[in-house]
Amino acid sequence: MRQGLLPFGAFTLALVLIGCAGADPSPQALDAEAVAARVERLEQSVSHRCDLAGSGFEQNRELLLQFGDRLHETTTLLGHLRADVARLEQAEPATLVECPGDGLDLDDKVVVGRAEWVGLPDLGTYLKARVDSGANTSSLSATEITDFERDGETWVRFKLGLVEDDVVVDEVRDEWIERPVERRVRILQAAGEESRPVISLMMTLGPIQERVEFTLNDRTHLSYPVLLGRRFLMDIAVIDVAEIYLHERPVFPGGRPSEEAGLDEADDRDDVED
Repeated sequence: MRQGLLPFGAFTLALVLIGCAGADPSPQALDAEAVAARVERLEQSVSHRCDLAGSGFEQNRELLLQFGDRLHETTTLLGHLRADVARLEQAEPATLVECPGDGLDLDDKVVVGRAEWVGLPDLGTYLKARVDSGANTSSLSATEITDFERDGETWVRFKLGLVEDDVVVDEVRDEWIERPVERRVRILQAAGEESRPVISLMMTLGPIQERVEFTLNDRTHLSYPVLLGRRFLMDIAVIDVAEIYLHERPVFPGGRPSEEAGLDEADDRDDVED
């Protein structure tokens, strides 16, 4: 193409535009340079769109290739699984062998319900207890807990934490109790960390007579003043959660006869665990 001459298509378009303009020599009439610039912009736009279309085609092609590879892997894996299933179907059934001597022996364990009467001979009273294997240590409801020193050892003074409806030997309800502190445990709660004293008391539950460690804390907002945890249950008792008060209430001076315990148990037959 000679320099200075427009391409044939551009020249034709220019003639059409000039013809449409007529003989009016207004400033809006298009000249050859404007037509060439517009045609160039159109060519660039078309070229850009073609580039985008080509890029999209390449991306789709790559995705199809990846999908094909994964489909091949899945097909191979299914083939392996079918082979494994076929081998298992042809294999001889396994023979069950009983292991002697390692089963759970319940003959020497006491069955207790989820709630029981416990006796505390050191305090001279009986109390209701909730039995819970989910708790680690046992707990006794106490208020006005105060540490003091006696003969170089740490002791604790407290009163039983009871509400009006709690069943107890009346003479013990407001008495001060003093016991040596065996140790202290740290309790993590939402409000922060708390240290609680642990005391040791002789406890009876049916035929069981054991010395049990109790943490002291206020349980007056709960249903039972005593909680028995799995440290007490270990090796000596199992829980039947469908039952309560499987064992008679112990008898203490000043307390009511065990035959009358049924009246005090009536409200707990449909109890809600605290």
